[in-house]
Amino acid sequence: MVTAPDKMIARRADTKARADFATWKMMAKLNGTSSLPEQAQAFLVSYKALREKMSEADADNATIDLMYKSYYAEMGGRGTPPDVHAMPVIEPVVDNVTAFRRPVAKQARPANGQAPSKRPLPVALIFICLAIVYTGLRYLFR
Repeated sequence: MVTAPDKMIARRADTKARADFATWKMMAKLNGTSSLPEQAQAFLVSYKALREKMSEADADNATIDLMYKSYYAEMGGRGTPPDVHAMPVIEPVVDNVTAFRRPVAKQARPANGQAPSKRPLPVALIFICLAIVYTGLRYLFR
């Protein structure tokens, strides 16, 4: 029976194995394997051997499984590492994206060409009102 802590260790080990393998594979493509640790170089050598025997996808999965088992043991997992591969999705995925709708257009000007009846306050009137409020407050608090 697999306990909850072992499942957590298994998930972390699987995530780390997948991330490390992707990183190491990219480093190998860029000819940077000499800077990798010995463990990484050993996994890459076994990966190359597996590539000669099977397809790339199968070799990737086999190498990741080897790394996962190794990491699971290193992280303190007990017994056989549990299977942490994703379960098949039973329900179809439904998008919750709504269709784009254009914003409502502004009202057009009347046919006679005049501006709408609502006129903005002139700037001078606002300035005069602020000056009156300022001087009124100044005399009030003296």
